[in-house]
Amino acid sequence: VALQSADLICKTFGPGPGQLQEPPGHEEIEIGLVKLFRATGDQKYLDQAKFFCDIRGRADTHKLRGAYQQDDKPIVEQSEAVGHSVRAGYFYTGVADVAALTGDTAYIQAIDRIWENVVGQKIHLTGGIGASPGGEAFGKNYELPNASAYLETCAAIANALWNERMFLLHGDAKYLDVLERVIYNGFLSGVSLTGDRFFYPNPLESDGKKKFNHGSCERAPWFGCSCCPVNDVRFIPEIASFAYATRGSELFVNLYLGSSAQCVVAGAPVELRQTTRYPWDGKVTLTISQVGAGAAKVPFTLNLRVPGWAVSQPVPSDLYRYDDGLKPRIKLAVNGKAMKLKLKQGFAQITRDWKAGDTVTLDLEMPVRRVVANPAVEADRDRFALERGPVVYCAEGADNNGQVLDKVFAGPVRFQINERPNLLGGVTTVKMTSATKADALTCIPYYAWCHRGANEMRVWFPTQAQTQAKGQ
Repeated sequence: VALQSADLICKTFGPGPGQLQEPPGHEEIEIGLVKLFRATGDQKYLDQAKFFCDIRGRADTHKLRGAYQQDDKPIVEQSEAVGHSVRAGYFYTGVADVAALTGDTAYIQAIDRIWENVVGQKIHLTGGIGASPGGEAFGKNYELPNASAYLETCAAIANALWNERMFLLHGDAKYLDVLERVIYNGFLSGVSLTGDRFFYPNPLESDGKKKFNHGSCERAPWFGCSCCPVNDVRFIPEIASFAYATRGSELFVNLYLGSSAQCVVAGAPVELRQTTRYPWDGKVTLTISQVGAGAAKVPFTLNLRVPGWAVSQPVPSDLYRYDDGLKPRIKLAVNGKAMKLKLKQGFAQITRDWKAGDTVTLDLEMPVRRVVANPAVEADRDRFALERGPVVYCAEGADNNGQVLDKVFAGPVRFQINERPNLLGGVTTVKMTSATKADALTCIPYYAWCHRGANEMRVWFPTQAQTQAKGQ
């Protein structure tokens, strides 16, 4: 069925006589065509994906539809993320796929420029993109509101897919840092803990009254446009495919989650088992359960991602930073013996002859961190947010006598961490107290908010009373 459908597309659309030279109205088929090429090896599917990318913004082929559909200029001339954010995220994913598989330098340069624009000026702390409700679109540079932020769940998923492709293109862990931020925050908030209620938008502040979620101020069981619920269903099982990667004689551990993997490294079969309580605990244990086919040892390089948050860089740009001066500890050991940290493109590298039973331990200290935004982000001036590990926190009225929007933290704050196995499916909470003890808030992971009725919620906490109304 897939081949018949794709063959009809290839027959109907293209540069040849009698073919239509029109790009899709909503990008997505590019990703599918690339996947079909990888599954079949048939070059025509990759060529078709590149054709659809190539003609976007080409006035000589069709009537342009404008920036809303990323159809205002050719991709190789684009440098800013514009228009409908879901369309854009899928388009950029397809462009990254084509860039990686063709090696087209102009494509690589273009997608790098657009990515730099997003991570430097257009991404929320949760990994969400598409701030503007008008057109479900990217706003201007540094236009990152809180209460009015749209941040469609589908856009978060598109952003995750795009960054996973950027990692496959370049091999740099910074793209996985963005992917992880989306997984634990901007995407995960879009689906309830029970898996049957959904957010379409994902704002970073709520008064508990505004019906921001397409007519509701809580998660809804369905939407007239059902893209977000069904996208959640597809994306959650896909996360497993992002956890590991290989390249020649290198094995990459990209995400930390209890798992096992079977792969081929340096031509030899390798099995790996990972145990961890991440993201609540920063200790990760990796055990090589099998190497080779009867071989006693296999030489290869194991690459363990050291998350940006662990080296005091919340995102790979100056858009956000930690202002607390902390330097969390990072420990690495092989078979119990401490190893010096050797970082390359965000990965701790260990090259050795590996044998079955070898164990690697990565221990990342996980303090609560204060985050501040670039001063150009007007909505977050004189405010700070909280993170612990990869998890962004928020304060919700359900834990704070119904009110969180009236709290101001003008000076130093103290944090108390509590493991709450019976709260919201099992979470670690953070109690934040001002130095004067005049104000205090219990904070929960942002993804878990709004499971106990509609109520107030805030991610960015003001340090001055007059800034409370900003970011609407």
